Amino acid sequence: MKHVIGIDLGTTHSALAHAPLDPEGTRAEILPIAQLVAQGTVESCPLLPSFVYFAHKSEGPQVLPWTQTRTFAVGEHARSRGADAPARVIASSKSWLCHSGVDRRKSILPSGAPEDIEKISPVEASRRLLEHLGEAWDAQFPDAPFGEQDVILTVPASFDPSARELTVEAALAAGIQKPTLLEEPQAALYAWIDCLGDRWRKELKAGDVVLVVDVGGGTTDFSAIAAVAQEGALALHRIAVGEHILLGGDNMDLALAHLVRQKLEASGKELDRWQLVALTHACRSAKERLLTEASLQTAPIALVGRGSKLIGGGLRSELSRDEITQVLVEGFFPAVDASARPVARSRSALMQLGLPYAADPGITRHLAAFLGRQADATRRLEGFAAPASQWTLLHPTAVLFNGGVMKGDPLRQRLLDTLDTWLEADGAPRVRVLAGSDFDLAVARGAASYALARRGRGIRIRGGTARAYYVGIEDAVPAVPGMEPPMVALCVAPFGMEEGTEAQLPPDELGVVIGEPVRFRFFGSSVRRDDTVGTKLFRWKAGELEELAPIEVTLPAETRQQGEVVPAHLRASVTEVGTLLLEAVPLAPKVPGECWKVELSVRSEE
Repeated sequence: MKHVIGIDLGTTHSALAHAPLDPEGTRAEILPIAQLVAQGTVESCPLLPSFVYFAHKSEGPQVLPWTQTRTFAVGEHARSRGADAPARVIASSKSWLCHSGVDRRKSILPSGAPEDIEKISPVEASRRLLEHLGEAWDAQFPDAPFGEQDVILTVPASFDPSARELTVEAALAAGIQKPTLLEEPQAALYAWIDCLGDRWRKELKAGDVVLVVDVGGGTTDFSAIAAVAQEGALALHRIAVGEHILLGGDNMDLALAHLVRQKLEASGKELDRWQLVALTHACRSAKERLLTEASLQTAPIALVGRGSKLIGGGLRSELSRDEITQVLVEGFFPAVDASARPVARSRSALMQLGLPYAADPGITRHLAAFLGRQADATRRLEGFAAPASQWTLLHPTAVLFNGGVMKGDPLRQRLLDTLDTWLEADGAPRVRVLAGSDFDLAVARGAASYALARRGRGIRIRGGTARAYYVGIEDAVPAVPGMEPPMVALCVAPFGMEEGTEAQLPPDELGVVIGEPVRFRFFGSSVRRDDTVGTKLFRWKAGELEELAPIEVTLPAETRQQGEVVPAHLRASVTEVGTLLLEAVPLAPKVPGECWKVELSVRSEE
């Protein structure tokens, strides 16, 4: 029997939901995933921690029901080993997958590990997580091979085209034949709709704007989805997506580790680098327990000791519920005005290679920036009042929370209180919370529900590209010392362009250099909603356009001369996985179908 599969490939946890295509009416279910939970012990759990552990040879094979020889472990055992052997554990591989400052196909993880420990690339780490999910599936459904099912993979809405394509690359390597990508905030809303059934139409009405706040282990994602009256029915349109913010549970774990480190050092105990990494893993576990177990007031912290001063087997401390609340609420959800913006700090000239975390940990400041930047996002929607001139921010009417971090009641309440204060100051009503979502499993369920909706078994959320995309075209001018040639930004994909569609660009003649290395410059904008295909921007305001990572390629010469400038016109389309495909079609092709293709998904050569 054919199934649809939804996969949440998360920073901290991954999950898989599925539903058979026949009979109709079946809802998505979570697949229990068999995994090592301790050396030699296999259990099935709804979540697969997104950790990879390279076992020491003294530990022997990491045996699973489908393999007897594996030298690494994925899942709960890998996560728990982070506190004892942090140099052997890969965490947050998803965050590394979207780090444009490193070669994501290069073996760099675990970061900083000694030479005697195996290293793999962020793409390979993602492949191994997906491979484990596929093996767990095949063990339970041997007559429905994993790779042949309709698989939906979720990604942060703010993932750039390169990170999306690398996710697809990992999926293909894991045996998924035709992966499709879906934005995580949309998946969360699909899960909410699926949970309520037909009752969701009573919870939302035309004119509503749902703010999806998704704070997971590695990223903070904001999306806005509008409910629009369309042909007598209610339709949903994704109208805004926030910037990519590498800020989430990982940052909070580091903050808590810093707090515990101060306690230990005050008692005369010092930590080395790897003990600090181990402490971060231990704080993650303590945080999750304190945020979810209401009766728990403190959680113990234990570390393995090192060196000749090892006394009593290690170092011990604890975290309390009050400490968790103080550090996380005040540090990451400060009560600020709507005019607050993330604070940029100057960086050191030399820094350790690592993840490009957001400089400002204040999630509420990032939210204020998102809502302020998208103040007129509903302006073009039928049935929505035009934003008044005094509005300082987009006015959501409802909030849907998602992500493991948002399981904490104090965190959700602080964000709601802050948001309501902004709205009241702007003359807008307070928001209501859309209840009923599962913070850990909603994204996987929603991905499977989306797969069913694509087959007519549910409502679709429309939106297309979350940004308008532009290619830079260099003007032909005489060289001037100290001055770069003027750059024109040509819109090749307008805001909201649907996946699987093609844009007809004006038949302007351009020169394409082939047979030698060239650089394509691309730009994106989440605020220029009125630009159409072919719009040329000669100047733009600060913040309107963001330059994306350039693409350096050598377009094949084949039947032409190296370095030849070929007159051509451009053709653009958005692929099914949401990446931009730009084609240069020669005006006088030498062979039938001649053209040169560039996808806005190729890693830039740093």
